[in-house]
Amino acid sequence: MELRGKQKRYLRARAHSYRPVFSIGKNGLTEAWLNQLDGALDNHELLKINIQQSSDVTTSELKNFIESNTNIQVVQVIGRVLVLFKVSETKENREISNEVKKI
Repeated sequence: MELRGKQKRYLRARAHSYRPVFSIGKNGLTEAWLNQLDGALDNHELLKINIQQSSDVTTSELKNFIESNTNIQVVQVIGRVLVLFKVSETKENREISNEVKKI
């Protein structure tokens, strides 16, 4: 699903009160980390992740890595925090994506 501007705005507003669930540290970007992130987004559809100060990864590198290796979309980047969205593969977990389709 390609997101339009109003849909991204809705997702940013919804994620405003969320706390970062995942973080990138010294270990950097790995396939195992990406698989865990993908699984978590399958359950929640909308998450925030944080890049720790000790990490060598920049936000643009992380955004490119996530978007090129998965179907996860980066909705927003603020400093070292990224808001991510992915439509869940299980129908029971598609609450947010159903709301986004209505917009």
